[in-house]
Amino acid sequence: MTRIFTLTFAFAMATAGALAQTPDKAPTTPAPSQVIITGDIPTPLTIKLEDLATMPRETATVTEEDGSKVVYEGVPLREVLIKAGAPMGKQLRGKSLAGYIVAQAHDGYQVVFSLGELDTQFGNESVLVADKRDGKPLFGYQGPLRLVCANDKAGARSVRMLETIEVVKLRK
Repeated sequence: MTRIFTLTFAFAMATAGALAQTPDKAPTTPAPSQVIITGDIPTPLTIKLEDLATMPRETATVTEEDGSKVVYEGVPLREVLIKAGAPMGKQLRGKSLAGYIVAQAHDGYQVVFSLGELDTQFGNESVLVADKRDGKPLFGYQGPLRLVCANDKAGARSVRMLETIEVVKLRK
């Protein structure tokens, strides 16, 4: 009985040690100050902070968990997608409506948006590629870029440390 307990205890301790060495925490290297747009689009591109400064800008006010209001500023995600050639507006019909994007953070966190929900003629969801919070550049784990989905009930799709956006067409 003691031998079984010892083996079980040793296995449990080894497993706990392995888990302790791989905690779910923020990456130690900073996220790049650019976002890469790839996938089923005619013009894959990399947009840097300087590029965002020259594009149409909007703000979104978000209520934090403590009730305080935060104002984010950035470029609508749909504008970034249009620049990359993703179907929007009159092009977003038929098979294109089965398209979606996968936004990924520096730490591998991913979320999905359908192209229809981002288009002004369909869902008209306001999603920003933000580079400022209350008029200042995003700090530490927030940026330098992040998605802000002001209308989501929970902030789970507001991707911090945004790194890539992939456009995917389900039907080609």
